[in-house]
Amino acid sequence: MDIDTELRSMQTRIKLALSLAERHQATAEVGAYQDEGLSVSVRNGEVEKVEFTRNHGFGVTLYLGHSKGSASTSDFSDAAIERVVEAAVGIARYTAPDECAGLADAGMMASDIPDLDLYHPWALTPEQGIELARECEAAGLRNADIRHGDGANVGTVTSVRGYGNSHGLVLAHPQTRHGIGGAFIAARGDAMERAGWVQSHRVAQQLPAAAAVGQKGAERAARKLGSRAVPTGEFPVMFAPEVAGGLLGHFIAAISGGNLYRHSSFLEGALGEILFPSWLNIEEQPRLPQGPTSAAVDGDGLATSAKAIVAGGQLQHYALSTYSARRLGMSSTANAGGVRNVRCTSSHSLEDLLAEMGTGLLVTELMGQGVNIVTGDYSRGAAGFWVERGEIQFPVSEVTVAANLRNMFLGIRGVGTDIDERGNIQVGSILLDRMTVAGK
Repeated sequence: MDIDTELRSMQTRIKLALSLAERHQATAEVGAYQDEGLSVSVRNGEVEKVEFTRNHGFGVTLYLGHSKGSASTSDFSDAAIERVVEAAVGIARYTAPDECAGLADAGMMASDIPDLDLYHPWALTPEQGIELARECEAAGLRNADIRHGDGANVGTVTSVRGYGNSHGLVLAHPQTRHGIGGAFIAARGDAMERAGWVQSHRVAQQLPAAAAVGQKGAERAARKLGSRAVPTGEFPVMFAPEVAGGLLGHFIAAISGGNLYRHSSFLEGALGEILFPSWLNIEEQPRLPQGPTSAAVDGDGLATSAKAIVAGGQLQHYALSTYSARRLGMSSTANAGGVRNVRCTSSHSLEDLLAEMGTGLLVTELMGQGVNIVTGDYSRGAAGFWVERGEIQFPVSEVTVAANLRNMFLGIRGVGTDIDERGNIQVGSILLDRMTVAGK
């Protein structure tokens, strides 16, 4: 992909769509993307897939007054862009007006758009990808408890993302994402368990060695062997880093504008309330260099900025787009498209948290969708390890953990420094005061 050519071409197409919208006396915003990548996978030493991908899309949201119409295409030709604008106009003419619909105010458009260092291409050949995938799998297979591999993958994607609106904001930027992962089947007697590990980064050189990824994936599968039953009761529960981010994700969902204006969040009206212990802070860092979800501009064209979502345990901000803010009679927090690069207070080592727990359940996997954002009720299948006297004793599977999210958030006793740095919400282990644990 010739990045400079693609950037210029995308900006030209966005300007074309906006000029066509203007001819219809409409305002509009345009989003476009183009992805190009390579993905390879091996299974038990044999090449399973070598796939080159090239995907692109172009979407127009257009406003005739307060009536909205949207249309999209995967064709970047001038004729296709003209057709998609015509389609959006046709839809808007039949759409009921919504007083909250429309572009963000012109005076709120982003003007400071820094380079966030998101573009680091990897000249990966299929042969190199296959070799790395084989290294990943071979390292895992050296674990004595692993019966066979369940697929090792290596991939790289280069993207161009573009946005523009009728206020004159037109931009496009490149970004990259690279990854290595492997899954394995562990067996002991008749018992079998599956697990794996995946690492990704915007910079290929920042990825761990393929063998290290394979070793970790195999260890995660092997340590699940020999699971036992646990008693039913109320116990301290600790969410390991790989699932702790999901716990905070439920909090983010509950403070998101869409759920709030639909009256479908248990945190409706909670702005300013103490929701977490007084020592806990949660921050958004959308302009973090090389961050996994960094963006200088949100989906409405507003400049993003670092902010404290929770400070001293108190909820400081909802996560609002222009539309949801208008519905709530508030101001946008530049979160159209979501909250980006969430970070949380962390101060305890894993060993300290285990010692603080004493006896309880360490959760490393969660199953099912038993989370009700309307009420905050939480009940999910879980697997992990039983802990006694601060020491991991044996693996556990087929249990259920249940509580209410409000009580869970207030009952956080510590957050670990063992941070999982792979996703949008990066946090260490989270120790909760207690949950109901239902064993077999």
